[in-house]
Amino acid sequence: MTLRFSKMHGLGNDFVVVDARTVPFALDASAIRWLGDRHFGVGFDQLLTIEPAVDPSCSFAYGIWNTDGTSAGQCGNGVRCVAAWLARAGVLGPGMTRLESPSGPVAVELRGDGSVRVDMGEPRFAPAAIPLRGNTESDVYAIDVVGREVEIGAVSMGNPHALVEVEDVAAAPVAVLGPQIEHAPAFPQRCNVGFAEIVSRGSIRLRVWERGVGETLACGSGACAAVAVLRRRAKVDPEVRVVLPGGELEVRWDGPGHPVWMRGPAAFVFDGEIAPAAGPTTTRKS
Repeated sequence: MTLRFSKMHGLGNDFVVVDARTVPFALDASAIRWLGDRHFGVGFDQLLTIEPAVDPSCSFAYGIWNTDGTSAGQCGNGVRCVAAWLARAGVLGPGMTRLESPSGPVAVELRGDGSVRVDMGEPRFAPAAIPLRGNTESDVYAIDVVGREVEIGAVSMGNPHALVEVEDVAAAPVAVLGPQIEHAPAFPQRCNVGFAEIVSRGSIRLRVWERGVGETLACGSGACAAVAVLRRRAKVDPEVRVVLPGGELEVRWDGPGHPVWMRGPAAFVFDGEIAPAAGPTTTRKS
C-alpha cells in the first residue's frame, strides 16, 4: 500500500500534504515520525491532512502533525498551503472561504498575486487559554527555565506561543533556549518559542523554535504571535513586516476585538507516492 502526497512549503516551512477527503488518514505516531525523517522518509516540519469538514460553515477541514508524531492546533504557513492545494485541485476558487482547523474555523482568501491571506483569529492572552501555569495575565512573564528566570510574552494563536525579545536575532540562542522554554514547567502543553528583534515600528526579524519540530525557516502562527505580543506592548504598529529566515510575511492586528490577518506565499515542490515500509516508489514534478 502506498501513500500519495504533495510536498509543499511556505517560506521554507515545509509540509507533506495528504488528501484524506475520501479515505481517512490512518498513520500512527511512529509512521508519521518515519515519514518526517529527512534521511529515511520524505521529510517535513508538519504533515497536513485535508479532510471533510464537520462544521457546516466550512468547506474543508485540515489536520496537523509535527515531525515527532504529535498533533498541533494551528499552522499559519500550513493553512496557506492547504488553500493552495485545494485551489490546484479545482475545489477552491478566488475570494474568501472558511476552513476548519483543529482549533476552529479560519477564513482564507486566495489573492490574484498567488499569495494567500488568512484570518488567524483573535489572539488569546489569558493564561488559561494559552495555557500558562501559575501566572496572572500580564504583558511580561518571568518564568523559571532550568533554574534561571527568563522574561517572555505569551499568547495563544490556536497553539501556545512564548516570545523573547532580543537585540540581535542572528545571535539569539535559539537552539539552546528554544527547547528549554518549550519544555518549561510553566507550559503544561509545551509551546512554540519566538525570538524577535524589533527593527522599526513596522518591521521585525523573527526566528522560531517550533514545538515538536525544532527551529524552522518560517512559522506563520509564530509571526502572528510575535506581532500580537509586541503590539500589546505598544512597540509596533498595526501592520508589520515579519522577516523570517525563509522570507517575509505581512501581519496585521488592529488590537483587541479584531483578528490577526497574515498574508504570504504557498509553493508546490513535487507530488509523490511512498510505501511506509519500503521507502519512495515514484515521484513526479508538479
